[in-house]
Amino acid sequence: MNVSIVDYGVGNLHSISKGLERAGASIEVVGDMSSLESAECIVFPGVGAFGAAADRLKPAIPGLRRAAASGTPIMGICLGMQVLFDRSEESVGDGVGLLRGDVRKLQAPRVPHMGWNEVLFQADPLFDGVPERSRFYFANSYVCHPMEKVGIAETLYGETFVSAVRKGRVCGLQFHPEKSGEVGLAILDAFVNGTP
Repeated sequence: MNVSIVDYGVGNLHSISKGLERAGASIEVVGDMSSLESAECIVFPGVGAFGAAADRLKPAIPGLRRAAASGTPIMGICLGMQVLFDRSEESVGDGVGLLRGDVRKLQAPRVPHMGWNEVLFQADPLFDGVPERSRFYFANSYVCHPMEKVGIAETLYGETFVSAVRKGRVCGLQFHPEKSGEVGLAILDAFVNGTP
């Protein structure tokens, strides 16, 4: 699979590129947002601020919506998951809007949420072969609040929040699979090689 990793100027490109390459993907880092509509597969990486990412993605939103509607596999990781939603408390600006809902500040004693936490997931091809109650690496201050039934996993840290979503071939992970050892690499492998 040819995977276009979106470079919106804030993402963690190196680690996710290496993780996807290990899963067998051919990688292209894309800074020209107009080319995303024709991509075979799209990954929005994590790390950064919602406003800056949303501003960079704004011209590509109509094309991204057409790509999602046509069945292009799309994965958002951490910030990349958050920009798939409508808006965020973190900053002004619209997200891509592939998923209905908003992003709010995490309600926890210590923010940002940094470190390993258990993820309780439902049956989904992304988690095929991942042991139940596996732990993944998080680095976030905000969490997604979907307004539709797209949650496929949740995590408890201060509050219980949705930590993975799926709507058709659009999926998102609040944690970083590329920094989560073998269980994270298993998710990337499932995305590259078998996600329906």
